[in-house]
Amino acid sequence: SNINIHIDKGEFVFIVGPSGAGKSTFVKILTHELVPETGSVIVNNIKINKLKPSKVPYYRRSLGIVFQDFRLLSEKTVFENIAFVLRVTGTKSKDIKERVNKVLDLVGLRGKEKELPSKLSGGEQQRVAIARALVNQPTLLIADEPTGNLDSISGRDVMRCMAQLNESGTTVVLITHDDGVAAQCARRAEMRDGRLRAL
Repeated sequence: SNINIHIDKGEFVFIVGPSGAGKSTFVKILTHELVPETGSVIVNNIKINKLKPSKVPYYRRSLGIVFQDFRLLSEKTVFENIAFVLRVTGTKSKDIKERVNKVLDLVGLRGKEKELPSKLSGGEQQRVAIARALVNQPTLLIADEPTGNLDSISGRDVMRCMAQLNESGTTVVLITHDDGVAAQCARRAEMRDGRLRAL
């Protein structure tokens, strides 16, 4: 309700708040799963709430999205999980290998490419999910409760990974209900009862 927030390129912003505050709705608006009834949503200079349906898949390719529950394909290897989005878009095999290896290096998982997700720890699975989100070279990474299913050590590893990505120039919007996680960030906005307040 009456949300107004501006996020600059290269920022790392936490959206914090309790369950039911509207955080997931906020993510769905950014990813164009929901379209608000009023106002404007502008991402990368595109007014996304005015997008034609045929343009939505192209818009989503500019985003990287990381979910709390990983959403990895259990029957596919780490490499195949990350490469999947590139294969769907018709990327050449040589380019796929190069880009997958690059993001595996970024998230510290080189050497695990032939493993199935079930053989990885929770933190490693989340880093695969981050690598998959990054392989399309998004301008904006949206992470929805990325540490929610992890133990504290794995959670810290994932947060370090996010910070490194941000330092390399990726804009990161991270959604969390955990004030301890949010305390690590320079910029926070709090959500309560569908309203957003800068902190």
